[in-house]
Parts: sequence; C-alpha cells; structure tokens
Amino acid sequence: MAAVFDKPSLFKRAAPLFEGFDGPLAFAVFLLVCAGLLIMYSSGYDHGTRFVDHGRNMLIAGAIMFVVAQIPPQRLMTFAVPLYTVGVMLLIAVAIFGITKKGARRWLNVGVVVQPSEILKIAMPLMLAWWFQKREGQLRPLDFLVAGALLVVPVGLIMRQPDLGTSLLVLAAGLAVIFFAGLSWKLIAPPVMIGLLGIFLIVWFEPQLCADGMRWPVLHDYQQQRICTLLDPSRDPLGKGFHIIQGMIAIGSGGVLGKGFMAGTQTHLEFIPERTTDFIFAAFSEEFGLVGNLLLIASFIFLVLRGLAIAMEAPTLFSRLLAGAVTMIFFTYAFVNMGMVSGILPVVGVPLPFISYGGTAMVTLGLAVGILMSIAKAKRLVQS
Repeated sequence: MAAVFDKPSLFKRAAPLFEGFDGPLAFAVFLLVCAGLLIMYSSGYDHGTRFVDHGRNMLIAGAIMFVVAQIPPQRLMTFAVPLYTVGVMLLIAVAIFGITKKGARRWLNVGVVVQPSEILKIAMPLMLAWWFQKREGQLRPLDFLVAGALLVVPVGLIMRQPDLGTSLLVLAAGLAVIFFAGLSWKLIAPPVMIGLLGIFLIVWFEPQLCADGMRWPVLHDYQQQRICTLLDPSRDPLGKGFHIIQGMIAIGSGGVLGKGFMAGTQTHLEFIPERTTDFIFAAFSEEFGLVGNLLLIASFIFLVLRGLAIAMEAPTLFSRLLAGAVTMIFFTYAFVNMGMVSGILPVVGVPLPFISYGGTAMVTLGLAVGILMSIAKAKRLVQS
C-alpha cells in the first residue's frame, strides 16, 4: 500500500528562513524605517520622486538584509580578504583615473558609476575582525600595529579624494574593532587627551586661526572653512554658515511638541538646505519637536544597545568583533549627523540612518543589519 505524504505549505517551507531572526533588532529598525518614511513624505513630497525612491531603496536594503542574514558568520569571514583587497584597489583606481565632481574625485566608472569608499564601510571591520580571529590567543603589540596599517591605508586614500565624512565612518568602524580586540587603555588615553587638547586650543585661538589669509597644514581649505564656520557661523551667514544657522533655527522653532506633520515653515519654504538628505534631522525636529527627537534618539539607542548585546553573546571572536564594529557604525552615523545639524560638529556628508535619502547608504545599512541578524541567528543555532 503506497504511503501518501502531505506536501508542506509555502509558509512551512519558508519558515526556516526566518528562524533565528532577532525580534528586538528588527523592531528597532522598523521604528526607524517608519520615522524615515514619515518625514521623507513631509520633506520630499514636493521634491520630485524622493518619497517613492526612498521607499524603493528601503525595499532593496530589506532584501539585501534578508539575503545576508542567511549567510553564516563563518562564511562571511571568507569574504573579508577579497572584499578588502578589491576595495583598496578600487580606491587606488579612483586616485588615478576617477571621476571628479564638485572638486572631489570619489567615483569610478566600471560600466556603472560606483563610489568604492562605500565598500570599505563594511570591508574594513570584516578585514580587521578576520585578522584578530586569526591571531586569537597569541596577540602581540605588533598585531595591533598591523591592524593599524590595514586601517590607515584606505582611510588615507579616502581622505585624499577628499571625503571627510566617509573617512570618519571607515576610521570609526576600524577603531571599534581594534578597541574591542583588547587594545590597552594606556595606548588609547594619550591620543584622546591630545585630541581634546587640540580642540580646546582651536576654540581658544579661533580669532587668530580663522583670520583671513590663515592656512592650516594637512586640511584642505574647505575643511578649514567648515571648522571655522562651526566655531562662528555668523562670520558667513549667507554662505558657509547658512546650513548651520538654518538647521539650528529649525530645531529651535520646533519647540517641545513641534509644528506638526507637514507644517514646518523652515522646511517647506526651503530655508533648510538638503532637507531630504544630510539635514533631514532639522526638518524632523521642526515638525515633531523635542518629544519627537527624544523618541527618535531612543530608537537609535535601542538599536545600538541591541547590537552590542548581540556582539557580547556572539559565539566566536570574529562574530563579536564584527557585530561590535557594525553597531558602532550606526552610532557614528547618528551621532555625527545629529551633531553637525545641531551645530556642535562640522558639516560633513553623513546621512541619518534609515531617515536620510540615499541609495548607496541605504544598501550599506541593509548589509550591516543583515550581518547583525546573521550573527544573532548563529548564536541561537549554537544554543539549540
């Protein structure tokens, strides 16, 4: 007598793909996605197809996240060296025959125009996590020097483009891996103290350093102007200081509860520059006020804390370092963007995660969330 087997439903066949997904992490991303769609509709409904394109970018990022989440961390580790090598080679190619726009050489035409520096946001932590995994149990000071060299090469190439925002993000991701790998505080404290002293001296001697005709070594002229404008936006209120002044006006005019959805005057009268990209936090602050800002910041804190919890519980050193570094990417994105819009950091091209418009940045964020999901999934499989 022939046995009859019931064919499993589509839901049952797809269910294993979702097993191990981290619920709290997904909820944090969901909150930020909702906030992003809400403010993008308000600030970008009269800005061509920005809202529709933003939703499309989110769907693409979600698909990438889902695919990457299915890849075990051990498999991700095999991509570290090839991805880093290709990224650095593309950066060298950009320096030689890259495409120049608005005075910056950041793009490369390989059939399609790409920005290779974006690859290093993920390739850098992958490479350093792979390096420290290989040296586990036998770490020496020389190993940290090698890690520093691996970090300095791409950061230096990106700064030469010049692209201060992306170089800061790549640097932060790499330093996070080195720190989590066990770098001694004796080596961390001196550079931090020197940096704080440098900031104090720049603020104290701002009138002399920012005087007409004064040129700073190392930095480009536009980077020097950004710092000087940050210290005193009123020195060029209709030029370099316009972004900062209008951003602070929008944030302050929102008050406690905000002016209401689609009711921001600074936003819709186009006083806020780049209101759908770098300065979207100013538009959000104007319409949703202090309460909305606190909820948005709480969502980012929840995302960061959940990412760090996944890192702490990861089964291998590679997974722990990678999860910690990826989480710090989210923190750096949010901190730098909110800081520059609020007038406490220089204006650099750093988007607000899941809120700002931008296809490349959204893909990077999808990759980052997918990596965290993969590590969380591996942890649950080990426990089971």
